[in-house]
Amino acid sequence: MREKIFGVRRNVFFLGLVSFFNDFSSEMVQSVMPVFLTITLGAPVFFVGLIEGVADALSSVVKLFSGWMSDKIGKRKKPAVFGYSLSVFTRLFLLLVTNFWQVFFLRIIDRLGKGFRNSPRDALIIESAPKEELGRSFGFHRMMDTLGATLGPLLAFVMLLYFNNNYRLLFFAAFLLGLLAICSFVFVKDIKKDSPDASEAGSAGSPVSTEPKAKIKKLDWNIFKEHKKFIFVVGSLFVFGLSALPVGLLILKAKELGSIANVPLMYFVYSLTFVIVAVPLGRLADAIGEKTVIALGFMLAIIAYIGMAFTGNMVFLILFFIILGVYSACTDGMQRMLAAKSLHGELIGTAQGFLNMALGFSSLGAGVIGGLLWTFVNSQAALFYAATAAIVGLVLFLVIARIDIKV
Repeated sequence: MREKIFGVRRNVFFLGLVSFFNDFSSEMVQSVMPVFLTITLGAPVFFVGLIEGVADALSSVVKLFSGWMSDKIGKRKKPAVFGYSLSVFTRLFLLLVTNFWQVFFLRIIDRLGKGFRNSPRDALIIESAPKEELGRSFGFHRMMDTLGATLGPLLAFVMLLYFNNNYRLLFFAAFLLGLLAICSFVFVKDIKKDSPDASEAGSAGSPVSTEPKAKIKKLDWNIFKEHKKFIFVVGSLFVFGLSALPVGLLILKAKELGSIANVPLMYFVYSLTFVIVAVPLGRLADAIGEKTVIALGFMLAIIAYIGMAFTGNMVFLILFFIILGVYSACTDGMQRMLAAKSLHGELIGTAQGFLNMALGFSSLGAGVIGGLLWTFVNSQAALFYAATAAIVGLVLFLVIARIDIKV
């Protein structure tokens, strides 16, 4: 049996395949959901934002619990499969909805599924690869995730065009693609703590072999008192996360400069850039350190936000969306990699859960603050806010992480 597929460990490859099919399925649904809610089901516009806000907040809390639980039971695959299954089967029940409150309930379940799966899945990626391959592994996984998220809306567009806006058929097709994600787990294996793979991959975090193993009995906040640097690093990432305006909001800048037809173009440019650079940046992180790559991403975000605030030219806007795509690839998987190295192996799931929870709440804050500024002031105010928060987050990260920038 081949140890690697396309340059990454087997587990990492198949977890990438899981995310590819799941995001392909999920984004088919999400790309049409605002129209389905407001036009077909008659929901008020604010209801779309309410659904996402409440669902993401609940998901963020569950991410901490699921990470701790996977540490406690010593297994990653089962909670991850449960989480993916919960999300996939909500898409089947979308065939039966008759009002927008039913969609609200299903979306909550969908995001709870995301909360259950993310931290155990990230912990399994960490345990499946040695530390010198972590950047490449997370880069590959995020590339597959984003590739699915890019193709999903394209298929949704084609299906609605050729099947006369048949949303029920689209939801059923999304459900079938989601089943492929669950089936891909057949090839994913838990890493036993005493196996050779675990010994090799254990070096991904602080050396497991040289530290006493933690006895995971309950979700005890005192464990973070022993790892203050981890808390401060996550804190700096949380502050920066308050600058991370949702891509769905940023692409409205294209509407300001031209027709509404430019909106999907910007999303495609952003996603395609992420897909192209994710793996090379992961390899770069393995070579020079994830902290340096994260700092580079933060600087690119500041450039993109300031540039978008001032530009009135579509060509330059495309350039800034390319920069945003590179920024996301510099930070998305690399932040998980950094968390993996901040707590010892027995707490990998808890560390990923705490990071995911912090980033989830900061993303919610960025969406609310940025959305209010964009709506009631203007897009420039929202973008200047994002650039300012990004600068503060970058300074905090540089001070706390004490990065030795390598050229």
